[in-house]
This record gives sequence, structure tokens and C-alpha cells, in this order.
Amino acid sequence: MMMRHLLFTLLCTFFASAAQANCLQSEMLKGVNLAGPEFNAATVPGTVNKDYVYPSAAEFEYFARLGMNTVRLPFLWERVQPRLFGALDPAELERMKTALTLAQGQNMCLILDLHSYGAYRGKPIGSVEVGATAFYDVWDKLAQAFPNAGSTAFGLSNEPYTLPIAQWAQIAQQTVLRLRTRGVSNLILVAGGRWSGLHEWDKRFDGNSNAAAFARFEDPLRRSVIEVHQYADPNFSGTGKTCLAPAQFKAMFEAANSWAAAHGQHLFLGEFGTPASAPCLAALDAMLAGMNHSAVWRGWTYWAAGAWWGDYPLSITPRQGEDAPQTTVLKKYL
Repeated sequence: MMMRHLLFTLLCTFFASAAQANCLQSEMLKGVNLAGPEFNAATVPGTVNKDYVYPSAAEFEYFARLGMNTVRLPFLWERVQPRLFGALDPAELERMKTALTLAQGQNMCLILDLHSYGAYRGKPIGSVEVGATAFYDVWDKLAQAFPNAGSTAFGLSNEPYTLPIAQWAQIAQQTVLRLRTRGVSNLILVAGGRWSGLHEWDKRFDGNSNAAAFARFEDPLRRSVIEVHQYADPNFSGTGKTCLAPAQFKAMFEAANSWAAAHGQHLFLGEFGTPASAPCLAALDAMLAGMNHSAVWRGWTYWAAGAWWGDYPLSITPRQGEDAPQTTVLKKYL
């Protein structure tokens, strides 16, 4: 009887772990950015639920019901590590772990997105004030705090526009190699330089482009993907109310597919979103359709949702019990 009970317990543990192994599954990760922990970056550390907010259980439940299997959680480096090379803040770390528990409860992968723009308190990584070793340090500590590769993925730095593309690519490469030598096996998302825009992937800045800088990016475990972003308004910022024609995105994604296939890279669309007008929904559909190259794309997370967005045009948080119009398009690809 005791042996049978032990076997039953082991089987339950195995299947529970398998059910939560979403970050490493072979199918695409598809989800949403639940923004809030990164809000009011000028107020650090700030007060939770006054200056910034973490997502609720209801938010995880809602997007899981839509069919999403992933949440990208933006957070601030300065809040989780108030002093460079210092310990991680226990309270902030606990809030992040609570979000992970909520994601696990819905069998969702949680992407921890260091929403730092390649800087700490405004100083770029690689500068005198914030050396690359400080960046390695925070990821060493975060990896120790979130060791479950099945449930947690790591987004190294959101839109690292504060330092040159080539410098960022080198620091990101060294970060991945360093984590792997320490036994870290989590999926790692490596943002393209500048604003990570797919529309300018081949464009040169200071003599370098993302296409050139990341062509030979490597991971010994082959569990790193290149994170790109793309918005549909004419200046690609995500702040406009009009959107470009779908044909422009079709060509853009075809070029990205060709680049990734040629260089053995995988892509993840970490941010994209549109207002709810008919032309913008057509652009949204074109971007989602552009990721049909399954050998290249690892997944996507729509920008954005969260309790504090109010009337933000891109938000897909339900309003007065009604689904946002954008979700009609998203559901086609879930």
C-alpha cells in the first residue's frame, strides 16, 4: 500500500510538472504583456498599488480563458535591485513570485521582462556608472531566484536603445554564455538593439544593424530567441491612432523570416499592438499572419493589458465586461 501511494505521488508530481512546462514546449508561446510593475519609473522604488501595480489572479484567468499560454511581465531593475550588486529586494521579489504562482495556476509561461531600456537609473549598461558586470550580476541573482525553466523565461532587457547596437549585442551574448556556464537552462529572450523594431532590422546606426549584430548570436543550449517589437502606426511608436496598410507588414515579416532562416535564429514578437479601428485591425491581422513560419517564430505577446491602462487605445483589458475588439483578431491565431 505504501509503495502504491509513493508511485501515485510521483506520477502526480510528474504530470503537474509537465503541465507547467509551457516555457519549453515546442508549440508557440502566445500571450499578452500584463503591464503595471514597470509604471512610474521616475518614482523609485515607489509604493505598490499607488505608483505601480502587479497583475491580479483575475487577469491571468481571463487571458488563459482566451487561449493564451504566456504572460510577459515588465518590471524595473531599480525596484528589484535597489543598489547595484546588492541583494534583490525581498518584497519586490515576493510580488514577482506571486505573479509566477498565478501564471503556474493557469499553466502559463511567465516571461520576466527587465524593462530597463538597457540602463539603470538612466545610465547605460557598459558605462562607467553601470558596468556590464552589474548587468551580469542582476541576472545571476534573478536566475537563482527563478530556477524553474519550465515555468519562467527571462527577457534580458526591453528595448536597449541607450547603448549602441554592437555593444548591446556583445553584452547580451556574454550574459547568455555566463548564465549557461552557471547551469541556467531557462528560455532567454534577447532584445534587438535600439527599439528592437522589425521595420529597421537591416538599417545601420553608427555603422551597425541588428541584422548584422545578431546574425551569429549563439546559445549552447539553443534556448535563446531574438526578441523583436513592431507597431503599426506610421512612425512605428505605438502612439499613433492610424495604421499602415497590411501589405507593408506582409513584406516586413517575410524579410524577417528570410533573415532568421538564413542565420539559424529564432524570433519572438515581444511587443505589438494596434488601436481598434478597422484599418488597424487589418494591420494587426497581417502581423499575426506574418508569423506563420513555424521554423522561425517562437511566439508573441501583445502590448498590452493591465488594470491601470484606462482608455489606452492599444489595451485589451475588458471594459465593462466587454472584450476589446483586438481580441477578435488575436483569437484567430490562438
